[in-house]
Amino acid sequence: MDTSIGEEIRRRCRELDVPLVGFAPADAWDTPRFEPWVPPAFRPASIYPEARSVVVIGLPIFLPVLETSPSIAYFELYRTVNTLLDSNAYLIALLLNRGGFPSIPVPRDGYGSIQVLREKPLAFFSHRHAAYLAGLGNFGVSNMLLTPEYGPRVRFASVLTAAELPAGKVMEEQLCIRCMRCRDICPVHALGSDDYPVDLTEKGSCAARSEELAGRFASPCGFCIKVCPVGEDRTAFHRTGMDIYDEKNPKYHRYHRAWDHVRSHGSR
Repeated sequence: MDTSIGEEIRRRCRELDVPLVGFAPADAWDTPRFEPWVPPAFRPASIYPEARSVVVIGLPIFLPVLETSPSIAYFELYRTVNTLLDSNAYLIALLLNRGGFPSIPVPRDGYGSIQVLREKPLAFFSHRHAAYLAGLGNFGVSNMLLTPEYGPRVRFASVLTAAELPAGKVMEEQLCIRCMRCRDICPVHALGSDDYPVDLTEKGSCAARSEELAGRFASPCGFCIKVCPVGEDRTAFHRTGMDIYDEKNPKYHRYHRAWDHVRSHGSR
């Protein structure tokens, strides 16, 4: 077990201001935790045969920016977070390689465009499952990974490494309270309805909306993750009252007015 290199990775993440980091053994994918599970071809050792562990890093999406979605503000924040994830994953892989542990970064998305995703609705590696196995959170109704710190408002990237790192413990306590806010707010009903199972996410309709918003420079949608009540960030940003998203509530008129202003400028 390469405990010292694990500590070095965590120290490097603190230097890079990466708040979430976890480790999962590559063979953890070989034991299904729920159905459907990750197919063999999508597991770490199938992608990088030398892999013995996966390093997962996460960066938050700031809730007040997300609340303006769809908007140019969220569009740009999303791109910034993606760029930082790729850069930081590269730097962690570089650290591991210099330490004698062959490693490769996995890009935060793993597909070329929304159009490609619509044709083939799977990336070659799931960072959400990696984060789950590393103990950073667990899945909610929205099929997003919820974390105690940020709920689903966090994005991940991974590093596949030959280092044998201390394994995180899968989080047993379910964070999702099944309030169904994510399902109810979805403009394309991608999470089902009263007539359909909510756990069967309709990826096609979600991707179609993202493609439409991309043409307006206002993607991604973000509705399902901004109304999730889970996450310590809601307290930090004084957003514990979920009635803030009730557009008819005069108490929050100044917030709604601000969001409308941002939405109406900088995108089509």
